Amino acid sequence: MNQAAQSLHTPSFPSRLPKVGTTIFSVMSALATEKNAINLGQGFPDFACDPKLVDAVAQAMRDGHNQYPPMAGAALLREAIADKVRAIYGRTYHPVNEITVTAGATEALLSAILCAVGAGDEVIVIEPSYDSYLPTIELAGGVPVLVSLAAPDYAIPFEALAAAVTPRTRMIIINTPHNPTGRIWQPEDIERLADIVRDTNIVVLSDEVYEHMVFDGRAHASVARHPELAARSFVVSSFGKTHHVTGWKVGYVLAPAALTIEFRKVHQFNVFTVNTPMQIGIANYMRDPATYHGLPAFYQRKRDLFRAGLVRTRFAPLPCEGTFFQCVDYSAISDLPEAEFCRWLINEAGVAAIPLSAFYRDGRDSGVIRFCFAKSETTLQAALEKLMGV
Repeated sequence: MNQAAQSLHTPSFPSRLPKVGTTIFSVMSALATEKNAINLGQGFPDFACDPKLVDAVAQAMRDGHNQYPPMAGAALLREAIADKVRAIYGRTYHPVNEITVTAGATEALLSAILCAVGAGDEVIVIEPSYDSYLPTIELAGGVPVLVSLAAPDYAIPFEALAAAVTPRTRMIIINTPHNPTGRIWQPEDIERLADIVRDTNIVVLSDEVYEHMVFDGRAHASVARHPELAARSFVVSSFGKTHHVTGWKVGYVLAPAALTIEFRKVHQFNVFTVNTPMQIGIANYMRDPATYHGLPAFYQRKRDLFRAGLVRTRFAPLPCEGTFFQCVDYSAISDLPEAEFCRWLINEAGVAAIPLSAFYRDGRDSGVIRFCFAKSETTLQAALEKLMGV
């Protein structure tokens, strides 16, 4: 071996996230691709966005909007967000100092947690939970405190939630409509949360990326509707989810000015800002409120089609009040653990799903898996045909 080769050395260091490996989403998607299965696992649409949105972004590029926007986001988009939130939720967020455009909702969640949570701070997380919450809390030096929902109804255990609060509680993370269960918070739930945090210094992080996917005539119970909670909350949403452009990675955060100051300190050194033409294009596209007002009915039709088909299978659909996810109980089919059953389903039926166990820290099994119905009618019908044979 020559001297140059002997001198090569890759340093090692303690992992900041030693428990994190390849996510179940990547594993199932890779297996689905290998087996040419229909992927109802990962949460993204398989249909195109509105061509008018693409045209709006292309026009923004042609108009020269190709350099850095302000760190907090293009003024035109922040004003459009303020108008939308005021019209829907009746709350005014100042576009200059209370609205920040982010590189998707995941960056918004990370920056909110990093700015508010320090070493030893406790963060209450309601599980099953989106997979970025716990690693981000750990990166901040915080301590996740888990409050668990249970199948089949996944009702919010408010007594357990209140009991989890201690003098070290810095933040409570909520998610409505809820990924992965498809349940939603009701106005009375929001009131109970307000009761829990009243007279504390607890910050609320409200993940509302599916705000426009609430079904059966219900209204989304945003924290922004509740003045007392809005005064202590980061509210996160996603244009990727709303406009079927998950690959664009554009979201936003609403927060009172004092919280926004701290949020932006992290945001500016995390991504600094977000691509300009997408922001200008989205802002111009949002001039027509129909671009989001029609979403509940659009996704409810897909939910209803998928649920009607599931009735003809041995899968038992659980309640789905929002999001584009449908959980099912497969106990009539198999007693395999959830992850093993999902692999079996890809191999034997050619349909990919996600085990609910992946959303619990302890990986508990309850015989429930999650399908994504943000797919074309053709895809859903083809998947249902396969599931009927299971």
